[in-house]
Amino acid sequence: MQKAVVFDVGRVLFHWDLGALFAKLIDDPAERDWFLSHVVTEEWHFEHDRGRALADMLPERIALFPQYESHIRAYATRFNETLTGPVEGSHELVERLAGAGVPLYCLTNFGDEFFAAFRPTAPVFDHFIDIIVSGEEKVAKPEPRIYAIVEERSGRSGAQMFFTDDNPANIAAARARGWDAHLFTDAASLEAQLVAAGLL
Repeated sequence: MQKAVVFDVGRVLFHWDLGALFAKLIDDPAERDWFLSHVVTEEWHFEHDRGRALADMLPERIALFPQYESHIRAYATRFNETLTGPVEGSHELVERLAGAGVPLYCLTNFGDEFFAAFRPTAPVFDHFIDIIVSGEEKVAKPEPRIYAIVEERSGRSGAQMFFTDDNPANIAAARARGWDAHLFTDAASLEAQLVAAGLL
C-alpha cells in the first residue's frame, strides 16, 4: 500500500496566533500580553480543540472576566483572524504531493465549530482525502486514540504514515505508534524529509 502523508494544520499549513486578533482589539502591549496569559489563553482554547462547545466555554469565561466580555465574544466570532495566512512553501508541497498521487490526510487539533467556519476559506484542503479534526472526534493530539482514528480511516498504520507536526509531543506520540514522524520547522526542511522518504 502506498505511503500516506499526514499534515498538521496550525503552524504547518497556516500561521496561527491568537494575538493576531487581539492586537486589533487591545492597543496596549502589556495589557494584551496579560489578556493572552490569563483570559483567552492557548490552554483555555485547547478545551474547544478537545471537543468542548463554545456555548459552554464562553459564559464561564465571561463570568470570570466580565470586563472583557466583548473580547471573549470576538474570540468566538472572529477566530478566522487568528489564522494569518499560509505557512511559506507548505501549500506548494501539498500541491506537488497531490500531483504525484500521494494520498494526503490532515490530523489537526482544531475546534469543530471553528473548523467549520475556516474550511470553506482554505481550498488547499481540497487535496486531502480526509481531515481528522480533534473537536469532531472529542479527542486531541497527543492522545493515542486520535492517531488510531487516522489509522482506521486511512487503512494504514505504522511506517505507512509520514507525519509532520510542529509540536514535539505530537511527534513523539506518532513515533510511539511506529509512524514516520518529523518535527516541522519550515517547508524547506519538510521538502528534504519528503525527498528522503521517496515521496517527492
